[in-house]
Amino acid sequence: MNDRYCGVLCVDKPQGFTSFDVVAKVRGIARTRRIGHAGTLDPMATGVLPLFLGRATKAVDLLPQQGKRYTAVIQLGLETDTWDVTGRELCRRPVEVSPEQLHRALDRYRGEFSQLPPMYSAVQVGGKRLYELARKGLEVERAPRTVRIDRLDLLDWDGAAGRLTLDVACSKGTYIRSLAQDLGRDLGCGGTLAALRRTWAVGFGLEQCVTLEQLEQAAGEERLEELLLPVEQVFQSLPQVGLKAKEARLFCNGVRLELERVGVSAPEGTRLSVYGPSGQFLAVAQAEEGQLRMIKQFLLGGEGDADLDRPGRGCL
Repeated sequence: MNDRYCGVLCVDKPQGFTSFDVVAKVRGIARTRRIGHAGTLDPMATGVLPLFLGRATKAVDLLPQQGKRYTAVIQLGLETDTWDVTGRELCRRPVEVSPEQLHRALDRYRGEFSQLPPMYSAVQVGGKRLYELARKGLEVERAPRTVRIDRLDLLDWDGAAGRLTLDVACSKGTYIRSLAQDLGRDLGCGGTLAALRRTWAVGFGLEQCVTLEQLEQAAGEERLEELLLPVEQVFQSLPQVGLKAKEARLFCNGVRLELERVGVSAPEGTRLSVYGPSGQFLAVAQAEEGQLRMIKQFLLGGEGDADLDRPGRGCL
């Protein structure tokens, strides 16, 4: 096993796999130990699962874009214990919902609101994961959390089948299963999540994803590195700072640079992406007391002069 890879690998997670299953699979394919992921997906869900390999794992806790986007199919008239179709059926009811009623119900979930997480979730209560308690047949009181849905578009509505398809763009921590449960409650017939596909996560979309089969083929042909996306792509939304060679050497050795000296004007606490003289990604930094303070360094061997003089992507 080695850590020769560094970058972001966007996997189109297949149905039936947990996010950890995918990580374990890619560890074997890439023969590398250090892999982190951004945003857990339930086994029934498919879609964008960004994996961070090697030194790029340091980016996981710094992601500036935390939102997600999904295509969700909700079945009305059905309730389950997991709030999705993989769970035990609790009840069925007839669905008598007009398009007008459905649109009014959806309106309640645009913007910021309080949402109750499902019992089958990784939220911790009293040091225990909720799904661990749920598997023992226990249901505990849990506090609602503030979430935000920025986009909630109705893509399809089959009134006869009581099935709707939504395009949902939401904040980190939003549960689409909870949305299905809440919509069903509001409409008086119950509801559960029938299918879920994540189409966008932390700055990456489906068009940048590869399948596990494609990864295996690329690894067998020794071209897996071609599928890696540069870690700096995660930080494209941050203001950029370009340093000259001498400044870059000082900065990579822990010296705080005066913002004015490097031509930066940024409010206190602003996070910035820092690049070297040849355009290589060096680090994520923060404006603090008029200085540029390093948060995380990404350039492999950044202390050496040679690394700061050569072009190339950060941490590769």
